[in-house]
Amino acid sequence: MKRNFFVLPSALLLASLTFGAALAQDPVTVRISTWAGVDEAAELQVLIDEINASQTDYQIVHEPIPSDYFTQVQTQLAGGTGADLYWLDQNQMAIASEGVFLPLSQCDAVTNAAPQTAGDLNDYYPGILAVNQFDGDTYGLPWIAQPVVVYYNRGLFDAAGLDYPQDDWTWDDFTETAMALTLDTDSDGNTDQWGFTNNGWPPPTIFVWQAGGELISSDFTTAPIDSPEFVRGFEFYLSTAYNPEMSPSRDVIAEQGFGEMFKAGRIAMFMGGAADDLDRVDGMDVGVIHVPANPETGNSTTFAWNASTAINGNTENPQAACSALVAITEAIQGWKIVSPRISQGTVEHLVSSEPRKEASAEAIIAAAGDMRALPIFGNYAEFDAVFWSEFWGPLINGETDLSVAELAAEVRPDLEDTLP
Repeated sequence: MKRNFFVLPSALLLASLTFGAALAQDPVTVRISTWAGVDEAAELQVLIDEINASQTDYQIVHEPIPSDYFTQVQTQLAGGTGADLYWLDQNQMAIASEGVFLPLSQCDAVTNAAPQTAGDLNDYYPGILAVNQFDGDTYGLPWIAQPVVVYYNRGLFDAAGLDYPQDDWTWDDFTETAMALTLDTDSDGNTDQWGFTNNGWPPPTIFVWQAGGELISSDFTTAPIDSPEFVRGFEFYLSTAYNPEMSPSRDVIAEQGFGEMFKAGRIAMFMGGAADDLDRVDGMDVGVIHVPANPETGNSTTFAWNASTAINGNTENPQAACSALVAITEAIQGWKIVSPRISQGTVEHLVSSEPRKEASAEAIIAAAGDMRALPIFGNYAEFDAVFWSEFWGPLINGETDLSVAELAAEVRPDLEDTLP
C-alpha cells in the first residue's frame, strides 16, 4: 500500500513549535520580602516549598530583609523596584495611602475567592481588615492578629494564698491583686517581687477603649484625648507604670530586663502578645487570661498587633502575584497565631497551628473576640510621634507637672493638625 506523507509548510511548522513553547513556558516568579530572621525564614520556606510544589503558573521566591526592613522597603517602593509581595505591620500599612500597593479589587483570586478562604475579605475581623483599607479599597491580607493577654505565675499566687484571676475580673481586682503580690520576699527591706510591670507596654489604648474613649475619631477628623473617658482610661494605665506598690522602677527594669523578669519569677502578672512564649517557661506554672475589664463599662477590649502582606503596585504579573498572595496568606494563617479570620477563631485551629498553646488556647480565643487594632491613616507616623513626644512620653516618664486632663487639652490641637 502506498503511504501518503503530509509535510507541514515551514511557516506553519514554526508557528506550531512556537505555540508549543508558549504552552510549556516557565512559571512566573513571584518574589516576597519579609523581615524574617534565620529560624523564621526557614519555617516560612517550608510553607513556600509546599505551595510551589502544587503550582505550575507561578513559583514563590523568598527574599528576607532581616535588618532595617521598612527603610529598605520604602526605598524599593519609591524607586519602583523590589519584590512583588511585602510583609507589613499595622503601622507600616499606612503607606498604602501613597499608592504604592495594588488594590485587591483588581485581584481575581480575591474577588472570586471561595467563602471562608484567605481571599474572602468577609471572613476577616473587620477591625483588623480595616488597617489594610484606604479610600474605599483594600491593599493587604492580614495573616496575624495577636491580642494582648495576661500571663500569670500560678506559683506566686499560690505562695501568697491568692485566687487566680477569674473571667469576670476588673481593674479593681487587678490592682488589688498586683499590690498583694508586690513583696519583699527575703525581708531585707527591698522589694524583690512585683505584681505587674509596665515600661510603656502594654499600650494605653487598651484601657482608653475600655473606658469608652478614643484616640482618633472613626472619621479621622478629631483626636478626643481630652474626653473624660480617654482621661479615665489613661489615668488607670499610668497608675500601673513604675508604681512602687505594684511595678518595678525604670532602673530595675533596665537592669533585670522586662519580659525576662517575668521568666525569672520576679513578676507575677505580665501583659503580652498571645503568641509569646511566656506560658511555656521551664519550671514555671503559667496561666493565661484576658485583660481585666473596666469596672464601670464591663468592657474587656484588648489591643491586637497585626501584620499583612501587600502587593507591589509595580509588579509585572499582577494576577500571579494575587494568586500567590492568597496562597501564602492561607498557609501563614495555619502557622502564625492568632489567625485574623473569623472562621478560624476556634481553639481547634489555634492548637493545630501552635500545639504548645493548647493549655492557653481557650483564653486566647476569648481575647481574640475582644481584640481591636489601632486606627491607621496615611499620616499616622507623624500623629504617633506627636502623641508620644508631647503626651504619652512626658506623662509616663514624669516629665510634666500637668495632669492627664490638662496636658490632653494642650496637646489635642497639635494632634489634630496631623489628621487628614
